[in-house]
Amino acid sequence: MLGHKAHSTTAHSFAEHVGANGSDTTPYVRLIAEDFSILSGADIADIAHFLCVLHGRHPGVIDQAATKTADDAARSWLIQATDGFAAERSFLTKLTVAAGPISGVSATDQSNAAVFGQRKALDMLSQSDRNGCAIGAAIALVSDWHSIRKILERIALRVGVEARSSSLPDLTMTSILKDQLSESPAVERALNFGAEQLFNQHRGLWQLLEARRNTRLSQ
Repeated sequence: MLGHKAHSTTAHSFAEHVGANGSDTTPYVRLIAEDFSILSGADIADIAHFLCVLHGRHPGVIDQAATKTADDAARSWLIQATDGFAAERSFLTKLTVAAGPISGVSATDQSNAAVFGQRKALDMLSQSDRNGCAIGAAIALVSDWHSIRKILERIALRVGVEARSSSLPDLTMTSILKDQLSESPAVERALNFGAEQLFNQHRGLWQLLEARRNTRLSQ
């Protein structure tokens, strides 16, 4: 029972951390959660397209982390996360096709270049040789994806794509892994750094998507 209580406390605190730093903190995600119907077809195409630019390519953050992580404690989690995100990547690609092409919001629109820059930053992060950095980013991606997927499932309903259940590791399993990997202050700092950088990129993406929506509304 003590072990279960410890795991529950760890999972709760980690879930709070994800909630305080991930996609759910952004005004746009909160707005969508309150009223999904505000999204136009162009807004939906933006979300699917730019998430696909960021995470639709293989190898991605989790795949790269798997090549950088030798810790036995992470093996089963990485297998489930890698397989699970392969399915998410396929789902994201289907949504992007069904949602249709995006359009520029201004003559000087640099949105694609900005998100390609974010993807390059995530590539560098997930290929870092600093012990704990890559797996920290992967842990953050899996954790934040549970929030992102709620939006993707609503998009799937709108565009007529089947949304099968996610097979990614849940927050409890993920939080236990993070706790197990934090074997030293140095590794824990690297884990947290990788996670924070991933969260930063996700928040930046939602800010970009909101800015594109606001530009369209003002035209």
